Amino acid sequence: MPDLPTPQDATEAALFSECWDAVLAYADLCTSGSTAAAQLGREAFAHGIREARAADTGPVRGTARRPARLPRIPLLLTSVRTTAAAWEEQGQGHKLDPDLRLWLNSDKAARYTGPPLQRPLALRGLRDLQQADAELLWFTEVEALPLALVARRLGLDPAGATEELQQVRTLFRDRCHRNHLDTPMDAQCRSYARLLDAVTRSSAAETPGDLSRHLATCVQCAEAAACLRLHGGSLPGALAGGVIGWGGLAYLERRRRAAEVRLGAGSRGSAGKAAGEPEDGEQRARVARNGLLVAAVLVSVLALGVSLMPFGGGGDDLGAPGGADRQPVADPAPPLPSAPSLPPATSKPAERTTQGTKQPKKSGKPEDRNRHTEPQGTSSPTDRAEPDQSGDPVCRVEYDLVNQWPDGFQATVTVTSAEPLDSWRVAWSFRDGQKVGQMWDASVSQDGSRVTAAAADYNKSVPAGGDLAFGFLASWHGKNSPPYDFEVNGHACAMGS
Repeated sequence: MPDLPTPQDATEAALFSECWDAVLAYADLCTSGSTAAAQLGREAFAHGIREARAADTGPVRGTARRPARLPRIPLLLTSVRTTAAAWEEQGQGHKLDPDLRLWLNSDKAARYTGPPLQRPLALRGLRDLQQADAELLWFTEVEALPLALVARRLGLDPAGATEELQQVRTLFRDRCHRNHLDTPMDAQCRSYARLLDAVTRSSAAETPGDLSRHLATCVQCAEAAACLRLHGGSLPGALAGGVIGWGGLAYLERRRRAAEVRLGAGSRGSAGKAAGEPEDGEQRARVARNGLLVAAVLVSVLALGVSLMPFGGGGDDLGAPGGADRQPVADPAPPLPSAPSLPPATSKPAERTTQGTKQPKKSGKPEDRNRHTEPQGTSSPTDRAEPDQSGDPVCRVEYDLVNQWPDGFQATVTVTSAEPLDSWRVAWSFRDGQKVGQMWDASVSQDGSRVTAAAADYNKSVPAGGDLAFGFLASWHGKNSPPYDFEVNGHACAMGS
């Protein structure tokens, strides 16, 4: 296994650090374990850096321009793909993701090494751009970095960066359109080429029915439509899928999450605020929650003390007229359903140790065993206990179905933890036999309908009141109901915000 190349200077050292993070993220998608991911990443990184250095120091053409090539990060990502293909040929395919192995042995993978005019349109269009333009497009669209940060990194004027980016997008579109016309295609695709160009130039133009049906059945023209349509947010997916190939969309989502973590934008609602505002708002929220919890505990303790006070005691206060009003509460027979419950902070331990505690309010009746007097919405025997709603739950979960197609879907899970976490494992259950295939920002295991997502090395720590998030791709058949019974480190979570 080769060592990582040694940086030649400080600038290259900073570039290596950024590129290695991207390479390892994609290598983790391509392999079946962290050890194999590190090995694949190191081999691909060393090979890609040697290739980039050779291109930088090699002879130039007669026009004094170097041969067109990809920016460094997409170049290294394609090196991961080619290294994985070499593993498959050398008998090391067992280290790779099973879906990737199927893809490597299909016609889809052959397009990336076949005739240049048959290769994906986004790959050809990005190679046709000048190096600085290609980097600007890739950093903003795929790596999801803020435009101001990309402008400073590339030495652009931040005031004119928006206009510069729009010009690069238009230039990329023109390159893709030209390459699309140069691509060998049948008569039907050729007849739709100019119509496709006209429809994708305007965000308000409607796609004719016959063209829509053609795009649903022709992969080549559908890829062209994604590259040519600059409106509607299809460009990042077209770039990632066309340049990287397998796992491009999963890599895109992973890099978006990584950018949010690096820039401190992981907490919802922090966008556009000053640097100190998210932390101040979060601190105020924690203080408010703690204050409400303390007040609830004190009130519950007072109520419990009154309910357990012996009737007819010798104290002077018990002889006051108000004591008669408390007599029914202290009367031990029979227990009342409306008797005060235990404090929220001790409700869960009380439920787990019912064998060793004596509660005057528990009479052994089925309706008294559940402290939740509100309707729970389901009576399935497989459902686990929902979190106590009398106080703040330990965690809250938001499940977002991002996209769905006939046999699969993409979803994200965001968990807000009321307590700080050094590491985390999020578990849930599916109702309809859904199977998770790929996951980013966490490692996945599934036992029947129960799925467990474990923290990655870079996102284990979660502050109190902070969020943890990850996404996944899964398959479904017949019905795709939302998951239920979420837990974080064994503690039940509430759904919704």
